[in-house]
Amino acid sequence: MVSGGSKVPMSDMPPAGSRELYSLDGLRNVRVYQKKDGYRFSVDALLLYSFVGLQRVKSIADVGAGSGIIGLLLARKYPAAKVFLIELQENLARLAEWNCALNGVEERVKVLHADVKEIRGRIRERYSLQSRTGLEAPFDKGTVDNGFGDLMSSFDLVVSNPPFRKPRTGKLSNGEERAVARHEIMLPLEDLISAVALLLKPRGRFCMIHLPGRLADAVRAMSAYGLEPKRLRFVHSCVSTEAKMVLIEAVKGARAGLAAEPPLFLYNADGSYTEEMREYYGGGGCGKCAAGHGQATSAPGQEH
Repeated sequence: MVSGGSKVPMSDMPPAGSRELYSLDGLRNVRVYQKKDGYRFSVDALLLYSFVGLQRVKSIADVGAGSGIIGLLLARKYPAAKVFLIELQENLARLAEWNCALNGVEERVKVLHADVKEIRGRIRERYSLQSRTGLEAPFDKGTVDNGFGDLMSSFDLVVSNPPFRKPRTGKLSNGEERAVARHEIMLPLEDLISAVALLLKPRGRFCMIHLPGRLADAVRAMSAYGLEPKRLRFVHSCVSTEAKMVLIEAVKGARAGLAAEPPLFLYNADGSYTEEMREYYGGGGCGKCAAGHGQATSAPGQEH
């Protein structure tokens, strides 16, 4: 793995003078610091983590990692895997660094503060020069491409809980951190998918959660960049509501063939979690919505 991009200070917790700005929250067997008034993970993180069904994984990238929650959950799930957290916003990248240290996985979970569009451009630049010259390593690490070229075809699995909404749709989130995380201000969907296609190994898998209304856009972009959608699952608040989110898995270079899994319902009629959701949370006994228990409580797609 390379460590290009901007490095952020390493610490196992926020500085003492600013700790009141953060909360310490837990999800399954992972703890993370989050800003009280900034980006905070929602149930989407748990849904995407649970959607990953591979038996063995050696290398994982989380694009748009935020505080690192999904990548850290996957690091627990696959203890032999190396995990790479890619985050555009410097304050969130720093937070992810703190959370890696907090969970004791900093040796195999690395954070890269970088724009995935820049990574995509550097990989394409390296591939183009390599195709013309036949050179195995046309760039010196840390100079022309900041080492980003080393990420080409590096990952068995890429996951992303990306910005959901186009810039002129939906209510713009308060604060730059939330707005960038929720709206496609800095990372349009096609740019994300084209970058993922370069990061994945042949037959590597891409798992993503998104809005049902963007499913057609996602499938078109995946097909254009050699990712074949293979699994999808719609997420509903309860049996009487329309789908709020959709989980998608695509495989690089696979043959056509899509399996639609049974819908996932989050809540029973009385407001308690369904049995499947309780299992996702680790079999915890809190039957009602987990407010106050340090778990993800926002409805799917709300806080991102």
